[in-house]
Amino acid sequence: MTPFHVVGLDLSLTATGMANGLGWCEKVGRDGITNMPLRTKYRTLNDLASRIIVLTRAERAHLVLVEKLVFNRQDGGRGGAGERSYLYYRTMGIIADAGVPVVEVPQATLKTYALGKGSGTKPQVVDSVARRLAMFITNGDDNMADAAVLAAMGADHLGHPLAVMPKAHRAALDKVTWPEANR
Repeated sequence: MTPFHVVGLDLSLTATGMANGLGWCEKVGRDGITNMPLRTKYRTLNDLASRIIVLTRAERAHLVLVEKLVFNRQDGGRGGAGERSYLYYRTMGIIADAGVPVVEVPQATLKTYALGKGSGTKPQVVDSVARRLAMFITNGDDNMADAAVLAAMGADHLGHPLAVMPKAHRAALDKVTWPEANR
């Protein structure tokens, strides 16, 4: 396990995956945010961001990796794009204001580290975490699996890999622009 405090985050309104370099992972979220009155929504999103920070101790981390926020055509039908954006930037803003280096990791890069290629299904990532990063107990949850992969990437970058990863998987590390970690 890494002596550094590394956090991986897969931010979501209903199921944010969180993990650290010690093998801990969990998820937190809230249903119904998009249907709340504005004032309630604002307070709920701020509360969710605070819970993520407290549970992960991200303000004291050496390095935080987060799955990069992207929007696609499906976002229009699902709703919540604005709320997800607010949660993302509120959480990342708190972490950045604390002076913690943050790395945004595109989904394809996360999948490369997990699968050795930039594409694959959520169940394939979950399976890869169960096989290669068994210290993370995800109970099959893809949000926690994504967060675990991010935490493992950060630990690997800092020179403390959580598992032996094949060369094709570790190629993901070269695709990330790494800030200097807090030491």
